[in-house]
Amino acid sequence: METEQLYENAVALLRQMIQTPSFSKEEAGTAGLLAKFLQERGVEVHRKKNNVWAFNRHYDPAKPTILLNSHHDTVKPNGAYTRDPFAATVEGDRLYGLGSNDAGASGVSLLAAFLHFYDRKDLKYNLCVAITAEEENSGHDGLECVIPELGPLEFAIVGEPTLMQLAIAERGLMVIDCTAHGKAGHAAREEGDNAIYKAMQDIEWFRTYRFPKVSDLFGAVKMSVTIISAGTQHNVVPAECRFTVDIRVTDRYTNEEVLEIIKEHVSCEVKARSTRLRPSSIRPDHPIVQAGLALGRTTYGSPTTSDQALLDIPSLKLGVGDSARSHSADEFVHLSEIREGIELYIKMLSAIL
Repeated sequence: METEQLYENAVALLRQMIQTPSFSKEEAGTAGLLAKFLQERGVEVHRKKNNVWAFNRHYDPAKPTILLNSHHDTVKPNGAYTRDPFAATVEGDRLYGLGSNDAGASGVSLLAAFLHFYDRKDLKYNLCVAITAEEENSGHDGLECVIPELGPLEFAIVGEPTLMQLAIAERGLMVIDCTAHGKAGHAAREEGDNAIYKAMQDIEWFRTYRFPKVSDLFGAVKMSVTIISAGTQHNVVPAECRFTVDIRVTDRYTNEEVLEIIKEHVSCEVKARSTRLRPSSIRPDHPIVQAGLALGRTTYGSPTTSDQALLDIPSLKLGVGDSARSHSADEFVHLSEIREGIELYIKMLSAIL
């Protein structure tokens, strides 16, 4: 199919998606749109919950498979919107609407690239396109629940807004809840063991500790205490102090390694909400990265977390739009960015297929 037709179809689909609310866990409407879009083009569609995926027509189990993945759920519009977030208005080169930039434009552009290669018999790889749910809330019913359905995967391109530059690594995310235990007593007397003071010692460790292994792309592991709670009334020494730590893990550590180091150094009780959002990366000399570099793209490390964290294969984050616009009021994507994204996806895949 000609690139211009792919582009026109992608923009029309994206406008329909914007007009169909798809908050995390409420994506049935856009899942239906995606399935219909592929079915109308003769593609056999698979669906589980609100996740939609398909394979190239001449899928060969003897060949390795490339995953093309993006998400179709959105956050809820913030209160600063001045436009209807579901209107899908076009003004000049801009398409406005919730989810236009994050990550609808990447999703429809990956679909366009998939359709470009769909009928080819001579591919060195299979292609699997999966547009999935619950990315924005790191839900278990998104990409994570369909990975077992996709079969062996060689590597992935994850469509998130990167200005079509090559994010060859992504920080992991781990949130831990800490509880310092003391003993209650009357504040007027020398009674009790103040849990706040115990927590302060551990909080100081989180503030000052430096992990010895430093990433070339990201620098050091970053830990930030973001929530604290203690006490019931002014004259009672608190027996508990709870605080939360946001930890951005680099490619030099696993989440489990970071958690063990923390437990070795602090006295409070430490519980990780999850260790599943792992750091991820792809080698700079990987053929898909080299294909992007040959087209004038640049590499960098992404500080934000995406569904890439759920993959245990090499993965490249590469997508249409600008991460700075994500979750912003009056979100938009440039139509020219969608056109460029489709062309670049096709050129990069052509170099290795």
